[in-house]
Amino acid sequence: MRLWVNFFLFLGLAVLSWAEDDKLRFDCHPEKDANKDNCEARGCIWSQHQSEDTFLPWCIQNRTAIGYRVTAQNGNTVSLQKNSGPKSPWDQDIATITMKTKDIDNVLNVWIGVEGRFEPQLDLPKETVPGSDSLFVTINNTTDPFSFTVNRKSNQRTLFDTSIGGLIFTDRFIQIATYLPSDRMYGWGENIHQTINHDLSRYLRWGMLARDEPPNSHGVDTKNLYGVHPFYMVLEPDGKAHGVLILNSNAQDLTTLPYPALIYRTIGGNLDMYFFPGPTPEDVTRQYYNFIGRPFLPAYWALGYQLCRYGYKSLDEAKSVIADVRAAGIPIDVAMFDIDYMNRYKDFTVGDNWSDLSSYTSVMHSWGMRLILIWDPAIQVDYDPYQRAIAAGAKFIEWDQKSQVQNQINDLYPLTKDTTTMLGVVWPDRHVAFPDFLDPTGKTLQWWRDEFKRFHDQVAFDGSWIDMNEPSVFGTNDQHPWYFDNPDHPDDPPLFCPTTGDDAYWENAPYLTQTAFNFDGGALWTKTLCMLARTANRTQRFYNTKNLYGWSEAKATIDALQGTTGQRGAVITRSTFPSIGRYAGHWLGDNTARWDDLKTSVVGAQEFNLFGIPYVGSDVCGFISATNEELCLRWQQMGSFHSFFRNHNDNGSPPQQPTVWPSVANATRKANLYRYQHLPYLFSLHFAASLRGTPVIRPVFFHYPTDEYAATLSHQFMWGPAIMVAPVTDPGVMTQRVYLPSDTWYSIYDYKQNLRVASGYADCQAPTTYGVPAFIRGGYIVPRQTPDITTEAARKNPFGLLVAVGANHTASGELFWDDGVSIVDDIRQANYYSFKFSFADLPTSGLLTIEAVSVAKNLPLPTLDEIIVLGYTNQPDLTKATLNGQPININVQTSGYSPLTQVLTIRTQGLIDLTKSTAFSLKWPVVKLGNELNNNKINNDHPHQELI
Repeated sequence: MRLWVNFFLFLGLAVLSWAEDDKLRFDCHPEKDANKDNCEARGCIWSQHQSEDTFLPWCIQNRTAIGYRVTAQNGNTVSLQKNSGPKSPWDQDIATITMKTKDIDNVLNVWIGVEGRFEPQLDLPKETVPGSDSLFVTINNTTDPFSFTVNRKSNQRTLFDTSIGGLIFTDRFIQIATYLPSDRMYGWGENIHQTINHDLSRYLRWGMLARDEPPNSHGVDTKNLYGVHPFYMVLEPDGKAHGVLILNSNAQDLTTLPYPALIYRTIGGNLDMYFFPGPTPEDVTRQYYNFIGRPFLPAYWALGYQLCRYGYKSLDEAKSVIADVRAAGIPIDVAMFDIDYMNRYKDFTVGDNWSDLSSYTSVMHSWGMRLILIWDPAIQVDYDPYQRAIAAGAKFIEWDQKSQVQNQINDLYPLTKDTTTMLGVVWPDRHVAFPDFLDPTGKTLQWWRDEFKRFHDQVAFDGSWIDMNEPSVFGTNDQHPWYFDNPDHPDDPPLFCPTTGDDAYWENAPYLTQTAFNFDGGALWTKTLCMLARTANRTQRFYNTKNLYGWSEAKATIDALQGTTGQRGAVITRSTFPSIGRYAGHWLGDNTARWDDLKTSVVGAQEFNLFGIPYVGSDVCGFISATNEELCLRWQQMGSFHSFFRNHNDNGSPPQQPTVWPSVANATRKANLYRYQHLPYLFSLHFAASLRGTPVIRPVFFHYPTDEYAATLSHQFMWGPAIMVAPVTDPGVMTQRVYLPSDTWYSIYDYKQNLRVASGYADCQAPTTYGVPAFIRGGYIVPRQTPDITTEAARKNPFGLLVAVGANHTASGELFWDDGVSIVDDIRQANYYSFKFSFADLPTSGLLTIEAVSVAKNLPLPTLDEIIVLGYTNQPDLTKATLNGQPININVQTSGYSPLTQVLTIRTQGLIDLTKSTAFSLKWPVVKLGNELNNNKINNDHPHQELI
């Protein structure tokens, strides 16, 4: 029996069900000082109710009465008028708005807003991918307030339903809400999520505004981090999936309700929503990637191991660390240097203790290693690069009006005196200005290119790491900033944004979002520039474009890097926004050396693959605080499966390169060799991401969408479609509990290596001396290569194929291969090899076919020397093997078959020269078990029978 409680309200008599109301409350006073008086002053309902849910609101909107009504409809355009229901609790309602819908092939666009309001100009390609389903909109134009639904055509399921109420549209506050078709929702960011799926059993409000804010993985913390991604995916009850992008660049937040439902709020722009029908999770991702722009292809070497730390006292110290790692036989490709290398933290400079950086870079290049350097966007305003910028007509972010300028700061420097340039404080000793990368004149981009070229003449770097690009500013509006107590930084007066009067209109938005509510005294300008600032050569306001700063810098930087080096390289960025994956990868920020952070790094990499940024990874071993031996060892192991793989820590913590502990050095060597062995597969995944829009790392539910356990499996992940990875993420674990969905699986790590393992839950041995528990799905072929100390050396070694026979006795796979360094403007026109592999375990023969789908010109290609087949059920006669119908000599001393393990190994130097034809057929007959066994046993005198 349901308990009904009657409330007599000044708005009228409202009858609410406790059971339903507790799950559908729209917070009307998210600030921390909510009480009955200030709640009702906003025209809202005070409904006090005790709950363990700390986010359950007591001050709530009358959601079913708030909204708009339809006044006219002309085709796909609907005119909406504010109804007579409650007014917006924040800001003044805009009386008339418009709703438009259109189909972009199978992508549905729903736009609600006012023409002429700001919208991010990202030049999205908006390419579409054919699918087996589509969507349609139904507008409920006779109800007050009006609502609409988005439904599937195939089964009529409702995916988005605004009859929940609460549509609000003002100048600086917009709200839309929807019921959700299931409680399996993924995405939204950038935040720390403890699990891959959102917790829809309670109220949670997540901030989304790019901010210099380190992640906190200890418990639930809904604060906003470095980037903004208003994209989510829902797994529906029948296993179908859909995705939604709300393309808006203002400060925003998301509230999840336990009904389940969600409330989306933003403080500017319009509601520009795109619905992706799937119907599989991978379909959704392909549709999203192609729509916003498929990700860039990193240089092959950028998939190698990278080593960095903040706090090197000199180049000699860094050289010593790198020498130790190389001497330990640990594969390493990239030295990455933090701001230590600069002269007093100024871009495009080299410090006195790093004066030999140029010659050391040449030495690293001779080893096959590469160099990535850091750049911050903040440019000190009294040295040569800034002077050249002014001379070149480059633009910097400015105050809105001259009367707002802090003249006591600007007048300190001849180049900013009598200008409206907005100055702040970051790492350099004196004040800095922020390049306006949205400048439409192109002069700022050209100056950025010129500085890269000038500095590259001094130090031949290969890649770029862009940090602090939210953008970050120290001590904004703080009378005593933290750096006043830092002996390594002068007491520069900080930036002060207006907080009262007309000038504070943009600083004091009526709804400050969770980005401010989460912090006592927090504001939109906290740790950044003033919202009133002017960008895009004064045509836009920072209030609207702040979340685009990292995106615009990444776009400028990949252009400058490639224009300078003439090679592909790679850019890694801290701040991100939808479509930035076209230009850069991302690391997950300044994490802490805790097991909690190791776990959320596993989740974060999966999320950023959803967001279209597959070149992603964490600061291995933890950035903040001292790590420990076991944690660092397990993190090195897990990180070896992330595309961006870097050990990095801060200047206040002890060294943590793997050679600090012998056990970590051994585990890292083993993990890195395993990674480098599988780099042809990892590179092929990235190539496919750039070519087709498929993700590299995937949540397990992508391939098992009807498996209820897979839907919430957070700390295991798929490496492409073929390999399941189950890293150890807890201390003291020597046996890992692994879940394998219903399928054919083979172990491809130390425990039961190459043997079939049963589906379901399994306890797998995982001591620290073993590799990461990893399993290959039956039906897949994975290309591999003999590893080496660098990717440059490894690329010259022979290929191998790991074939995992599926339930239907077949397997398939592919390999993409280019020179690894050439710039790829249009990947479809690039110079590359593409091979398709197919295998069949037939009753009378074994058959491997190779088709060259694309053939490169003038590109060396290693031979295929090894084929390992798992789950092979017939005894082969390798002495009668043929290649394209001609006899081929297989080395039976290093090849053979075990009927006990059902593992077939074919290993022969120069077995197949892949450049000799566009089609290959390797075939061998089957003999009865017991015949010719001696001719097909592996010779145990050969210790290197398997790639390490």
